Amino acid sequence: MKKLTLLTIAMIFTLALSACGASAAQTPIEPATATEAVSQPTQVPAATETLVVTDTAVPATEAASSTFTETPASASAPSGVSFANDIQPILNANCIKCHGVERVKEGLDLQTYDNLMAGSNNGSVIEPGNASGSYLVELINNGKMPNRGDHLSAEDIKLIEDWINQGALNN
Repeated sequence: MKKLTLLTIAMIFTLALSACGASAAQTPIEPATATEAVSQPTQVPAATETLVVTDTAVPATEAASSTFTETPASASAPSGVSFANDIQPILNANCIKCHGVERVKEGLDLQTYDNLMAGSNNGSVIEPGNASGSYLVELINNGKMPNRGDHLSAEDIKLIEDWINQGALNN
C-alpha cells in the first residue's frame, strides 16, 4: 500500500468534502502528532474507493505546518467588477449630472471613488460587502434614482450590486 503524508490525506479529505457540498470549516481536521497513526481504513465521502492509510506518523514539525485554514472566496478571489471600468461609466452616464457636475444634490458627489465612499449629507451610501444594506442600491432598486432620465438597466444594477458585494474596491 502507498504511504501518504498527513498533508496528502488532508488535501484528499478537503476535496472530498467540497465535492459533497461540505467545507473544511464544517469538519475540522486535527493534525496528527508524532506518535499517532491511522490504523483503520479511512473512507472518503462521495468517493468510489476506500482509502487505506498505514504508517502515517509525521514528525511534529511537519504536522504543525500541515494545518489548513479555509479562506472565504470573496477574500481570496480577484474582484470581477471594476470600479473604473464598470461602475464609474454607469455613474457618469446616469448620475453625475445631479451628483457632481452641475450640482451636488444631497451632498453626494459621484465623480470619483473617494467622493462616492464619503457618502452624502445623510451618511454612507455604500456598505462594502452588503449591496442589500447599501442606500444607493435601495434608491436604485426602488426606482427613486436616477431621478431624471431612464432607470438603470437590470445589467447595470447587477454590476453595481456585484461590485458592492465584492467589497466595493477602488479597482
